[in-house]
Amino acid sequence: MKWIPSLQKRYQLITALILLIGLGSAALIYFMAAEPERDVFYDYQHSKKYKHELELYGGKANVLASDFFEWFNGLWEGRSLALTITVITIFIAGGYYYIASRLELMAGGKDNRAGPG
Repeated sequence: MKWIPSLQKRYQLITALILLIGLGSAALIYFMAAEPERDVFYDYQHSKKYKHELELYGGKANVLASDFFEWFNGLWEGRSLALTITVITIFIAGGYYYIASRLELMAGGKDNRAGPG
């Protein structure tokens, strides 16, 4: 006779697998990543002169957009990438488990939290 886990156990197993792979990858990236090197252009981008020129040509919205894109691009390199992968992994695992358990209930599965009746 084959061992077949219940649907709930399968959801838990797949969720644990998603967390294991995602968090393991994030840990590997965190410990293997070197800090990004700063070049001459990095120093210029953070100078008051550069910010003033951005504001002169495009207004405050241009400065805010530049800061946003710099922050967003920083999420995808070095140790920041590890944190980004950690957050994404937690959302994917939680979302998968929530949706899978809700689909089971909609398909007529038994809700263990409900009382008798």
